[in-house]
This record gives sequence, structure tokens and C-alpha cells, in this order.
Amino acid sequence: MEKLLIKNGIVVDPATDTQVKRDIYIENGLIKEIAYESIGKNGIDINVIDANNLYVLPGLVDMHVHLREPGFEYKETIKTGMEAAIAGGFTSICCMPNSNPVNDCKEVNSFIINKAKSFDLCNLFTIGAISRGNKGLNLANIGDLKHSGAVGVSDDGRPVEDSSLMARALLYAKTFDMPVISHSEDIKLRGKGLMNEGIISHKLGVNGIPSASEEIAIFRDIKLAEYYGASLHIAHVSTKGSVELIKMAKNKGINITFETCPHYFSITEESLLSYNTNAKMNPPLRTMEDVNAIKNALKEGLFDVIASDHAPHSEDEKNTTLDEAPFGIIGLETSLALTLKLYHEKYLSMLDIAKLMSFNPARILKLQNRGGIRNGNIADITIVDPGKKWTYKKENIKSLSKNSPFINKIFKGAALYVIIKGKIFNL
Repeated sequence: MEKLLIKNGIVVDPATDTQVKRDIYIENGLIKEIAYESIGKNGIDINVIDANNLYVLPGLVDMHVHLREPGFEYKETIKTGMEAAIAGGFTSICCMPNSNPVNDCKEVNSFIINKAKSFDLCNLFTIGAISRGNKGLNLANIGDLKHSGAVGVSDDGRPVEDSSLMARALLYAKTFDMPVISHSEDIKLRGKGLMNEGIISHKLGVNGIPSASEEIAIFRDIKLAEYYGASLHIAHVSTKGSVELIKMAKNKGINITFETCPHYFSITEESLLSYNTNAKMNPPLRTMEDVNAIKNALKEGLFDVIASDHAPHSEDEKNTTLDEAPFGIIGLETSLALTLKLYHEKYLSMLDIAKLMSFNPARILKLQNRGGIRNGNIADITIVDPGKKWTYKKENIKSLSKNSPFINKIFKGAALYVIIKGKIFNL
């Protein structure tokens, strides 16, 4: 294994709530020594990274990614998704179960885990399905999924409409000490909506998705989590009304965590004025009022996680009419940069970012020895230059799909190094 010395970096450790200039020595894939004073290690077999004026964060964890394999390899593969994750600064990702076949059994779960291990890239953890086939009718075998390596369950992409089934999922997952990750949406209220319901949807003459379709479903899920005392995580929150529900749940001390995505605090429904299918997603892009509510909620510490909801689709699928194009955008390679914009705007500190994109996801999913920078921890580290300017070019995208509304955007801030179990990826 490589020996590595990271010198002069500003070490951001959310586990101890500290941000101090330190050296870090890594050996055999583990953090061996952390010192305020310079660590003296010599030898031709030691790699040295001078992290002066750079931030050294615990490896970023994206707990909401769609990799499409097995079944939809023309959109994304496990390998290309992992490559995109590293390019975006992530050391660990968690893939949702809506593949084909759906990851609702130990056979599919084991296939994904074993294939990921064969590439020696980033860490990949699996989210198993709540229901068989993601159909919302019968529970998947949550025990088998847990024992074969899944770290959570979700039917993301579809809501669990049956409240009784959701209640049973919460109880079974509680037995196995796993979180249930909810795509909270009233599917009938959403109807045939293509974007946020409001002035823009009326102007374009397309069916809208009301904010109430998200908020009603979140309220149901909050009440179920409160009643059963189970661990629930709400995915991709997008509205001002949902933020009010988060405040309610937090004030009552309910065992529930909340996630938003960079696109919900970066752009609005106006991105669809040109019928840009690469800005079509579900939940949809909302209004500036919603964007500001999400940003302020992040500043107040109401959200637990920022995740990408990386959802690849081929150019052929997206290069069609707004009503025919699938929902979803890629986000692994832009998630950190969009979040760093909030750092520059003084909404988030670097400690906040480390909590939202590393410590909290690792804690929620119980990823042992990750999410902090401590002696004995697995040496998963992301080294960030918040001032680096770069352009997100289509030809440089590592993801197999290119469906992003941020192509050609100039960003400020990026990961320069990703270290995974002591292995260095120089970006």
C-alpha cells in the first residue's frame, strides 16, 4: 500500500468540529498520524502532497446516485459512474435500486457490489428496494438485502403510495438498523406534470407539478416516522413549504433526516423557458422563492445532507420534446462546485460542507470509520481548492450521459485530489 504525507493543509474535521492547519500521515490505507506540527517522514517510498492553502476534508459521500447498471448500461455503467464520482471529488457513492432487474434481492445486490470492487475506484454502497420490483405492492426481502451489503432501502424514482406498506417498511428496516429513504410525492396529484406548476408552466402551456404533491407526501412520511420511531431520510427536498415541514419535524425531535440537491439551490424553473429537457427533473426546479428558502434552510442547519441525485439519460432520450423526455440530470461532477458557490456566498462554511457531504451521510448510513479525519479511520480524503476556476465542458464529462443544464458554466472551486483508502487520484 502507498504511504502518503499530506502537508500544510487546512484539515476540516466535522467529527470534532475543528478546522486547523495540520499534517496527515497515511499508511496501509489508514490514517496513522495527525499533527499540528510538521510530521517528519522521509523515504523514497512516501508520496507527499503539499496542501498549503487547500482544505483537507473527509472523503465526500454521495448517498443518492443512479448508476443504471444492470439493465441500462447505455445511460451509465458502474465503472463510468464511479469515474464521474472521483472527478467530482467523491470517495464513496450509494446507488439507488431502480436498475433492471431492480435491486430487490441479494443476487442483484451482490452483483453490483462485486462488480464495483473489481474496478478499484471509489467505494460503492448499495441501496436496496423497499418493494419488489419497485412496484409498491409487496415488501422486498429487506433482511437479505441487509445481509448482502445494502446500507439502506428506497424505491426512489417512485413513491411508496401505500401508507401501510411504508409503515411496514419502516418497522422492518428498524429491525435491521437501516434507514428508509423516501421519494416523497403524491403521484396522483403530480399527474402528468412536466415541471413546476406556476407562471412558467402556464406560459409554456405544459402541465405543472404542484409543490403540494411533495409537501403532502413529506407530511405523511414525517407522521409515520414519528409514530413508529423508525429511521427515515427524505430525499431531494425542493420547496419552501417542505422547509417549513422540516422545521416542524426537527422541533419535535423526530428521528428523520432531510436532503436537498445542488440544482434546487442553484437554478429555477426559468431554465425550462427554452424547453431545455436537460433541466427537466423530478422534483422539478422551483421558483426563486423556493431556491432562497432552501439556501436559508441550509444556512440555518435544517438540512442534514446535500446529494446529487445523479440521474443519467442518453442524448437520444433527452433530445426530444419536453413531454417525452425522461426526468433527471447528472450531478456527480458539479455537486461540489455548486455547493462551494454557497461557501463563497457565505451561506455555508467549509465545516458545514464537510458535514452535509461527508459526515452526515456516513452517519445516517452507518459507514464505519468514514466521515471524519481521525487516527485509525479509513484514509478517504478530498482535498479542495475553493478558488480554482474551471469550465464544465461536455467533452470532459466522465459520466456516460451528458444531460446537465450546467454545461459550459464557469465554476469557482473544485477537488484537486481524491484519496481512497490511501490511493491518490490527482484531478
